[in-house]
Amino acid sequence: MFRGFYTAASGMVAQQRRQDLLTNNLANANTPGFKADQASLHAFPQMLLSQLGGKEVGGKTIPTKNQLGTLATAVYMQEAVPAFRQGDLQETGNNLDIALLQGAVPTDEESGAEGALFFTVQNGQGEVRLTRNGNFSLDEAGNLVTANGDFVLDTNGDPIQIEGTEFTMDSNGVIRETGVQMNVGLVQNPNLLMKEGNGLFRLEEEDGLVPATDDPNVSYQLKQGFVERSNVDVEQTMVEMLSAYRTFEANQKVLQAYDRTMEKSSNEIGRLG
Repeated sequence: MFRGFYTAASGMVAQQRRQDLLTNNLANANTPGFKADQASLHAFPQMLLSQLGGKEVGGKTIPTKNQLGTLATAVYMQEAVPAFRQGDLQETGNNLDIALLQGAVPTDEESGAEGALFFTVQNGQGEVRLTRNGNFSLDEAGNLVTANGDFVLDTNGDPIQIEGTEFTMDSNGVIRETGVQMNVGLVQNPNLLMKEGNGLFRLEEEDGLVPATDDPNVSYQLKQGFVERSNVDVEQTMVEMLSAYRTFEANQKVLQAYDRTMEKSSNEIGRLG
C-alpha cells in the first residue's frame, strides 16, 4: 500500500519539475541565443515480485517460488540537458548584433555528442564564459559587451574595443577597421557545460574549450546585423506542458485513491473487533 503511495507521489514531483523546466523554456522563447532544456526522466531500479508457496511431493511439502513480474518503485527527473541545435536568424540592422551560424563541427569520440560553437566572454571576476547570445552593445570605454556587461573576447583573449558603431565584420569575425578577430570557441562535448543563467555557460574542465577560428574541421559564419533566436519550439513545448499536467493529474488521482483506501481501512478495521 505505502509503496504505491510513494510511487505516485514521486511521479507528481517529477512532473512538477518537468513543468517548471518547460515553463522556463517558454518564458525564454524570445531570448536571443537561448538553448532549450530537455528533461531526462528515469525510474528507480525495478523490484522482482515472487509468490512463495509449496506443493506436496511424496508426502512432503516442497517450497516453490513463482515469479509474478517486476514493479517500478518510483520515478525522478535526473537532469536537464540543453539542446544546442541551431536557432533561426533574425535580422535587426544593428551593427552590434552578431549571429553565430554553426556549420560543420567534429563529434566527440568518447561521448558521441556533436560539438557546439560559442562566443567567448569574460565576466567581472575575470573568468571565461560561453554564450550564443550575440545581442551585444558598447560600454563607456568602447568595449564590446554582452547584455550582462561581460567583455566579448578576441582570439588573444583580450576584450574587443571598437570606436563607434560604424564598423564592419566579415564572416570569419574579423573587424575590418582594426583587424581584430572575434574568438569563437569549440566545445567538443557540450553535455559537460553548466548553465549559469543569463545565457551563459561554463565548463568544469578548462581544457574542454578549444579555439575554432583556425580549425580546418570546423566551419561557421558570423553575420553582422543579425541575432540567433531561441531554439525553443513553442508549439511542441505547449504540448509537452499539457502532457506533464495530465500526467501530474493522473498521479494525483491515484494518490487520492490510496488515501481514501487507507482512511477506510483505519476506520473500519477497528470495528471488526
